[in-house]
Amino acid sequence: MNKYEGRWKTVLVEIEGGIAWVTLNRPEKRNAMSPTLNREMRDVLETLEQDADARVLVLTGAGSAWTAGMDLKEYFREVDAGPEILQEKIRREASEWQWKLLRMYAKPTIAMVNGWCFGGGFSPLVACDLAVCADEATFGLSEINWGIPPGNLVSKAMADTVGHRQALYYIMTGKTFDGRKAAEMGLVNQSVPLAQLRETVVTLCQDLLDKNPVVLRAAKNGFKRCRELTWEQNEDYLYAKLDQSRLLDTEGGREEGMRQFLDEKSIKPGLQAYKR
Repeated sequence: MNKYEGRWKTVLVEIEGGIAWVTLNRPEKRNAMSPTLNREMRDVLETLEQDADARVLVLTGAGSAWTAGMDLKEYFREVDAGPEILQEKIRREASEWQWKLLRMYAKPTIAMVNGWCFGGGFSPLVACDLAVCADEATFGLSEINWGIPPGNLVSKAMADTVGHRQALYYIMTGKTFDGRKAAEMGLVNQSVPLAQLRETVVTLCQDLLDKNPVVLRAAKNGFKRCRELTWEQNEDYLYAKLDQSRLLDTEGGREEGMRQFLDEKSIKPGLQAYKR
């Protein structure tokens, strides 16, 4: 039985084997992100963060799209016609899940890009820790064609993941590219045929599920903070995260891993996680 069935209108959630499958569910709109979806996604992320059954989160889309970006009608035209204070609220709700919550999420996150990924969809795509897409997926920053520059943190997402020339080329031309090109540019980790996409993501999830969750969180969040700090600040911060992870890790992963490697010689570095 799915304990989250019917809880949200625009998002489907199912947990299976430690994996929380979060599906943007507006297929008739290519899963365009509306104010309602943004509010619901914030609740979804906060709920799953506290759910012990959800140990890895996969974000994907229903039908033939991951997300077509912001819903032009509901997010722009209808909001533009409202009071300025409403625009602030709508923008804040979008940002809260698309990068504030997702970027430093307490659990590993994977974007599983099954189809169209446009515009505002680049923010949650890059905010996820890892990303795997279908070769057949179509990516594009088409805002220039609608008379607007890329919104939210789309440009920041591109600057953090894709080379300068490539990023500006697609931002300025609005041209599209496929999954293989996304992998070549470093926008995603891997591109595979659509028929192999879910299997590939499940295998990646299993690898993450084998890891110590406290240490995994410290490692991924520590890396993300590194991009924003000086060398001196990083030295202090990363040693603090190392000490913090040892304090919070109830299973004593560091000691157990060293015991299995040094004493038992039952594991080899770089090949597998210690046996938990």
